Order: sequence, then C-alpha cells, then structure tokens
Amino acid sequence: MPNLKEVRIRIASVKSTQQITSAMKMVAASKLRRAQNAILKLRPYAAKLKEILQNLSASLDSDDISVFAQQRAPEKVLIVVITSNRGLCGAFNTNILRTANQRIQAEYASQFQAGNVSVLTIGRKGTEFFGKRGYNIVSSHDSVFDALTYDNISAIATTVMTAFANREFDRVDIIYNQFKNAAVQRVSAEQFLPVEAPVADAAVSKNNVDYLFLPSKEEIVEDLIPKSLKIQFYKAVLDSYASEHGARMTAMHQATDNAGDLIKELNLAYNKARQASITKEILEIVSGAEALKNT
Repeated sequence: MPNLKEVRIRIASVKSTQQITSAMKMVAASKLRRAQNAILKLRPYAAKLKEILQNLSASLDSDDISVFAQQRAPEKVLIVVITSNRGLCGAFNTNILRTANQRIQAEYASQFQAGNVSVLTIGRKGTEFFGKRGYNIVSSHDSVFDALTYDNISAIATTVMTAFANREFDRVDIIYNQFKNAAVQRVSAEQFLPVEAPVADAAVSKNNVDYLFLPSKEEIVEDLIPKSLKIQFYKAVLDSYASEHGARMTAMHQATDNAGDLIKELNLAYNKARQASITKEILEIVSGAEALKNT
C-alpha cells in the first residue's frame, strides 16, 4: 500500500490536471459556438449551389462542358486531407488519417505504386503523418486556421483547380470530418474534381430544372462553377474546424469526469492508508503498555 505522502501528491496532481481539462473544455465550447454558427449558416447556400452546379454540368453539351467537369481516367490523383494543428481531440485526427491512408492503398493502389498519388494537407497533424511516411506532399497549409477566412481558403481552392485544369491531376478527392453535433463527427471522403453529375434517381430527377441561361451559357459556366467549387472547399474546411472543437470539447469533458473518478479512488485509498497507519500506531501503543505491565 502506498504511503500517505505519495497518495497526497497524486491527488494534488490529478486535481491540477482536472482544472486544466475543465478550462480546455470551456475554451473549446466557446470556439465551437462560433464555428458551429458559421457552418450552419453556410450549408444551405452551399447545398443549393452544388445542386445547381451538378444539374448545370449535366445539361451541358460536350462542346460547352467546363474544364472542371471533364471526366478523365484517374492516372494522377490528389488527396486533400483536412486535420487539425493540435491534438487532445479524441479520435478526430486518427479517423481522418486512417481513412485517407486506406483510400489511397485500396482505391488508388496502382496510382500509388506508380508514384502518381499526391497529398495536400491542411492541418499540422496531417502534414506530420504523411511526411513521416514518405508521401508526396505537394503543399501544406498548417497556418490557415490562424486566419480562417473565405479569401484564404479560396486561394488554396484556386491552386487545386488550376492544377486540375492544367492536367497536373485527373482526380481530386477531399477527406474531412463532417460536423453533426458536439459529440458526433462523421468522416467524409468526397470527389472534389471533376464535378460529378447528379445521381439519376427519382428524387433527384424531380428537382432537375430546365434552365434558361441569361447571360450566355458559357459565361454562366465560367463564373458559377469556379465559385461553387470554392464554396464547397470552404464548407469542408469549416466543417472540419467545427468538428475539431466539438471533438476537443467532448474529449476534455470525458477527461474531466475521469479525473473526478480517479480523485474519488485516490481519496478512498488515502483514507484506507491513514486508517491503517492510525491502527498500527494504536497497536504499538497498546503493545508497549502491556509490555510495561509485565516488567
């Protein structure tokens, strides 16, 4: 059984940790509120713009189709991986990195063997993971979360779109955590480029619209598709940002609760050790008194 001093030091240490995790939980909750408001406001606009984009791309003739909707054999692939800069957020980063690695090894195995799979990372955890494993990282944007604005994210999206238009890549996938609520984040792996046509089912066909183009179809395609792609990219980053703070808040809440349970166990151990020490002292006193009587 540990002595009383060791148990007291352990209790003080756990209480200190509990205060830190509790403070981190409150900070994450504050940041989550702002991030959640941002993504919830953007989602309806991004969803409607994506629907228009897909329907428009499907309605174009082969001569009018945008360069961003051209379907090519995926010989050269770019994987955009969105993680966080810091840890202490549960399985947030682990799930993303595992999904990205599995997708590369399974879906793009032949391209990977040929050295035609590249990675663009947003977040330090992704940069460290793929850098240590020798992946071809075309660029990393670890500081983007310090100033998370549409202009900054749009610049990254423009770089990716230009590389696709120049045939540096035939397929661009984006992997990120989609925000559901503070406790639930779903890993999402989506094809970013080329633009996918809408699924031909009854639900989607019901929403298809015969568009009247004003100004010309070419001008609309030239303006709308790049704008929509930048919005989709921005939405993915905002989703990941909100998911990160939700995961961190949940992880710190669980850590705070676990620290409380550990403190209870240590207090019980301390009381048992103190009781055993007192009992031992009493027995020593009684034994000494009996020994004096017999002398």
